[in-house]
Amino acid sequence: MFVRQAFDGSVIEEIATDDAAGIAAKLDRAAACFSNRRSWLPAFERIEILRRLARLVERDFEIFAMLIAREGGKPLIDARIETARAVNGIEGAAGELEHRAGREIPMGLTAASQGRWAFTTLEPIGIVAAISAFNHPLNLIVHQVVPAIATGCPVIIKPAATTPLTCRHFVDLVHAAGLPPDWCQLAVVDDNALAEKLVTDTRVGFFSFIGSAKVGWSLRSKLAPGARCALEHGGAAPVIVDRSVDLGAIVEPLVKGGYYHAGQVCVSVQRIFVHEDVKDDFLARFTARVKTLRVGDPALPETEMGPLILPREVSRVDDWVKAAAAAGAGIVTGGSRVSEHVYAPTVVVEPPADARLSREEVFGPVTCIYGYSQLDEAIARANSLPVAFQAAVFAQDIDVALRAAKLLDASAVMVNDHTAFRVDWMPFAGRHQSGYGVGGIPFTMHDMTSEKMVVFKMHV
Repeated sequence: MFVRQAFDGSVIEEIATDDAAGIAAKLDRAAACFSNRRSWLPAFERIEILRRLARLVERDFEIFAMLIAREGGKPLIDARIETARAVNGIEGAAGELEHRAGREIPMGLTAASQGRWAFTTLEPIGIVAAISAFNHPLNLIVHQVVPAIATGCPVIIKPAATTPLTCRHFVDLVHAAGLPPDWCQLAVVDDNALAEKLVTDTRVGFFSFIGSAKVGWSLRSKLAPGARCALEHGGAAPVIVDRSVDLGAIVEPLVKGGYYHAGQVCVSVQRIFVHEDVKDDFLARFTARVKTLRVGDPALPETEMGPLILPREVSRVDDWVKAAAAAGAGIVTGGSRVSEHVYAPTVVVEPPADARLSREEVFGPVTCIYGYSQLDEAIARANSLPVAFQAAVFAQDIDVALRAAKLLDASAVMVNDHTAFRVDWMPFAGRHQSGYGVGGIPFTMHDMTSEKMVVFKMHV
């Protein structure tokens, strides 16, 4: 399989892929690790491994940043931020592990429970099978692999076919940090049937998926009985801009939230509802900034926006924008290809409610601007889709901010910040069709753990 640069399609490297026998062997090795309870690594060793891993990732900081930029197309400035976050996430998992513990279960509350002492311990849930996405090819891997290492679960990680090199280097460092190879294995497949075989194996205890809703929900329906899962899909993130805002202060964060990684972020700013009193002024300021975005080769330090991951995604985004324009939407900037791999940062005004830009996740460098006169109208439109993830409201009027925060259907509402804000210790989850379970390193560690209760009957 050829791994190509997202910016121009040139070959970076040819990489070997796994066949059915290879996947089966990896599952066998992971199962052997888990079934031999005497071989489970004690917590102190896992902590030491994670801390060594953090230092190794830190050592290879620029290697990771350039891999992310080249194979994934994320601008180097943002790829460096992703790498720094990865280091923080690894360190955070080690710190979380230091204070995780079971609990005492009260006894003696009834006559039947008298003379007993009960407590719980935490055990790994089993083999973790993880399928990751291209858009954060290091940090998403960290969020899927590191909690498994921390909790003592053997993990098999399948990166996106477009971005396997970052994941491969990370797994190599996991082994260099001291984790036995069979406890963390890389699976590179370009066959969906093989990926399905991996995650639906009866020995898998936890399935972690980041990617399209269609694939994620389909795989969830095929999991073995008893397997837990976490699905992270996307949405069409709404932002409400109240008339009380300082327009000069909100343009930059909204442009960042909308065009970061060319909009290829599951909580990217997509639908911006602006009060009619400030709509024209906002649109002029916002569009002016979008026009100045430096678009080009993501490996260059000055680039602010790079390519979409594949040329077919450029074609899809262009089709959606042209369809919205044909239905009456205004295109105030962009609306065309820059190259086979790059789409111009685009601002669309008032696409119809039934346009795909208004209904579905565009996953491209397009933001849509809508006017509103009443807050309840904006909230109703923001909540009108079957997807819901993170949302935002910009307001200096505290009543507006609190009302929107309460009434928006979202797993998180950012007040005076864009929808793509995230730190690695916070809960991160899609609602409805946008996902299942809760991400974030501490929350994933919880889900990858089973509680075992021990009850002592005392003879005193």
